[in-house]
Amino acid sequence: MASFVSAGLIGISLGAQYALLALGFTLIFGILGVVNFAHGGFYVLGGYVAYSCVAMLGLPYPVAVLAAMLATAALGYVFELFLVERVVDDHLATLMLTLGLYLMIGTCIQAVYGPESPQFSFPITGTLRFAGFYMPLENLVVLAVCLVAIGGVYFLMYRTDLGRGLRALADNREVAATQGLRPKLLFPLAFALSCGLAGLTGALVTPILSLGPLVGEPVLATAFLTVILGGFGSIIGATVAAFLVGLIEAYSVVYLGGSKGALALFVLVLIVLIVRPSGLFGKEARGA
Repeated sequence: MASFVSAGLIGISLGAQYALLALGFTLIFGILGVVNFAHGGFYVLGGYVAYSCVAMLGLPYPVAVLAAMLATAALGYVFELFLVERVVDDHLATLMLTLGLYLMIGTCIQAVYGPESPQFSFPITGTLRFAGFYMPLENLVVLAVCLVAIGGVYFLMYRTDLGRGLRALADNREVAATQGLRPKLLFPLAFALSCGLAGLTGALVTPILSLGPLVGEPVLATAFLTVILGGFGSIIGATVAAFLVGLIEAYSVVYLGGSKGALALFVLVLIVLIVRPSGLFGKEARGA
């Protein structure tokens, strides 16, 4: 029983991490209609910015995490404003642009830091034990920060004028524009929010897992799979699917083994897509 509950706690922590990634990924698709293949690159970049702030500048880790989020958000804003915005309605062009940016980020990181993984560890270690249950303290801290960030995203999207404007653009861009909303002003902000979430996740998670130029590839795959499961463009779907993926991954590692766990996840996604091709919370058609 203790191992079951402990695995569930780890799964919830993983789900919160995946939720941050998936929220950023699905926001970009829902609002801009762009599949951002650079999402994993921003995750890696966030990790390296945090590492540089701690190891080279001597900044406290919380400041490094904030710097990573702001740096990736700023890069995302500039990238959308000067490149993606020009071809935002051309899906093939945006796919090539974001994929090219991902490759550029990885190449630049290897050129500056080398191909080896740097020594980057979480500042808090240890295990919290209570009534036979246990959870690593670093996972607990990451869970708390991720939940606050997820709550902030929901507050922004559902309780602010900016969020209402972004959701209006996601529902129907042409109608929203006739109501005075300016896509060229809001699109870069949405892209910055998405990239900032990826950078925040990278800064939080890479000290626990690993940091390297290529760690963004499995992250991109997980985010993509999560968004497919929840439904492209659905904020609630991305969140629910992320926690579901985290729990499946945690329990499968404990009871099935890592490779069988991945197979179980793919089987689940396949079954969901057969029953609901649009995902758990996705719409049948998306107005772009």
